[in-house]
Amino acid sequence: MTLNNLIDLHTHTNISPDGVNTPEEMCERAMELGLSAYAITDHCEVSTWFDEEYYDKIGARKSDDPFVKYNYRDRFFTGIVYISRLKEKYDGRLNLLCGIELGQATQGWDGAEEVAACKKLDFIIGSLHQNRGEDDFGYLQYDNNNILQINKLLYDYFNEMLEMCIWGKFDTLGHLTYPLRYISASGIDIQMNPYEDMIIKIFTILIEKGKGIEINTSGLRQAYGKTFPDLYYVKLFRNLGGEILTLGSDSHCIADLGKGIFNGAEIAKEAGFRYITYFKNRKPEFIRL
Repeated sequence: MTLNNLIDLHTHTNISPDGVNTPEEMCERAMELGLSAYAITDHCEVSTWFDEEYYDKIGARKSDDPFVKYNYRDRFFTGIVYISRLKEKYDGRLNLLCGIELGQATQGWDGAEEVAACKKLDFIIGSLHQNRGEDDFGYLQYDNNNILQINKLLYDYFNEMLEMCIWGKFDTLGHLTYPLRYISASGIDIQMNPYEDMIIKIFTILIEKGKGIEINTSGLRQAYGKTFPDLYYVKLFRNLGGEILTLGSDSHCIADLGKGIFNGAEIAKEAGFRYITYFKNRKPEFIRL
């Protein structure tokens, strides 16, 4: 299988706490797949930007999430130096992009600003994995008997995402409908209509700022069975005037690299997009579908 003329801009290596393979192993697989552009976007959760002692001093809530790590500032700069050197190593063989998945900008503005100002970065995904004062959505409990609580979680999620987009110092918005991965896996069919006005506001701000959204194909490998977001929201973004669209597998190992990217490209075309986008030096480059 080759993915000529396609891209994978959301991937994780073992620099991320939940990644498996080395950056070199991921790059070798990206070359095998024939990707036109490949971004390494390891996690940078600025909600834990400082060391654990800092959060102890301010009385911050401790998480039960085993993947929570502190001192992401050091992790970020170490990783960026490493990937920048790999760009030189693979120059002429792989269109390797130095990216980052910036998590929870709203919960660590100091770190978010420092990441956004980094000149070594080609590409920044803006993501939200947890609401303020909550664990990652993957570690919450969902119950059909408490739909009101789930509705509040989603309202808070999109409200915080809106705040993040108003700040807007990233290039593409990661996995818009991320919480549905876990809500759906709990057997709950949540209605999304109540959040449409908020999502339209999010899209409108992104479009005004010249930002994009991603089609994250990880849901195709999971019980959810759809992309984040699905065709409906990709089409809504396009109809509102959105022009920048990225594709990402959200792979954490070489086995998943590039998975679902063909499907994501088909969704992009069905939604009315004629181009997909990657970023170099934080500037968009367009590839015709």
